[in-house]
Amino acid sequence: MMQYTFIRSNAALADYCQKASHKDAIAVDTEFVRTRTLYPQLGLIQLYDGEQLVLVDPLDIDDFEPLVALLVDPTVVKVLHSCSEDLETFWHALGVTPAPIFDTQFAACLAGMGATLGYANLVEAMLGIQVDKGESRTDWLARPLSEQQCDYAAYDVWYLYQLYPELKARVTAAGKLDWVFAEMAHLCDKKRTAMPPELAYLGIKNNWQLRGRNLFALQHLAKWRLNVARQRDMALNFVIREHNLVEIARRLPTNKGGLAAISGITPQEIRKHGDTLLALVDECRNTPPEQFPPPVERLVEYPGYKRIAGDIRQVCLRVAEQHQVPVEVMGSKKQIGQLLKWCWFDQDETRMMGLTPDLLNSWRKPLLEDGLNDILGNVLRGKH
Repeated sequence: MMQYTFIRSNAALADYCQKASHKDAIAVDTEFVRTRTLYPQLGLIQLYDGEQLVLVDPLDIDDFEPLVALLVDPTVVKVLHSCSEDLETFWHALGVTPAPIFDTQFAACLAGMGATLGYANLVEAMLGIQVDKGESRTDWLARPLSEQQCDYAAYDVWYLYQLYPELKARVTAAGKLDWVFAEMAHLCDKKRTAMPPELAYLGIKNNWQLRGRNLFALQHLAKWRLNVARQRDMALNFVIREHNLVEIARRLPTNKGGLAAISGITPQEIRKHGDTLLALVDECRNTPPEQFPPPVERLVEYPGYKRIAGDIRQVCLRVAEQHQVPVEVMGSKKQIGQLLKWCWFDQDETRMMGLTPDLLNSWRKPLLEDGLNDILGNVLRGKH
């Protein structure tokens, strides 16, 4: 049976965090539920400092300040695996993202073990142990937690802590330890940056098909949906499905019969939100054209897009080969697209959120900047 301590009191949490603050590193993991909510619902926090393994029950704790202090302590490395959702969970539950972070998936990638190696496969490859993932889909908010759930959760940080020394040694020998910490710090910046509701329509599929008043309607409908989702902590499509938003914006119905005529919209959606949706549409119908957003731009329609994207891909490939990392880590298709939108588009989410494209940020910037300047020339230089 796995040995761990269950923490259910503020005093016990404070005591553990004080002791762990003297360690060089701690393994960290979370268990959460995210089925109908916009944000992950924190169900359990697992911590292992190499000496004591604890499972923290966030449903019983009301003073998280000692844990927050530990999570941001610059002298204690936080070891996580594929930590994107953990960061989001901590940010929404505690208002903090850990730092500094050593992500074992990203470190394994830099060590030549595969671009997106899963936790179980990494444990098997490095420790020769097969991880039981049978409890991964259970309800972590239900109480009491079963012995099987607790063992599963505890083993996650137990193995994670064992992976850290060897992976750290490998990336240090390759001269890439700073890349790991820098990549995770940049990821934390993005996780802490909320999408402005006015930009929500830019992420909706098929938004480019709408123009003028119809696109203005989609912008306001998407803004309303995101605000409702945040206020009620509901997954976006549980407020109203994306396809229905687009169709409402396309048709601009004047009554509930017009809403009901839209294929896929449910009576429940009409009953809950019909009056609000019709009021939004009516407001958009009476808005002067000078307030309409410009048409949504698409990279595939931009002159020379494929050629320029291919040239950037070659820069990423050349630098990736020089540093012996996968090209997808140096610059993925998505990251290339992000850079080109930032350079070319007036309505760009990255710029409007105050962020910089991944290829011009953190550890990638000094490696790629000269090659990108050669391709994008004055357009790129003018953005700085």
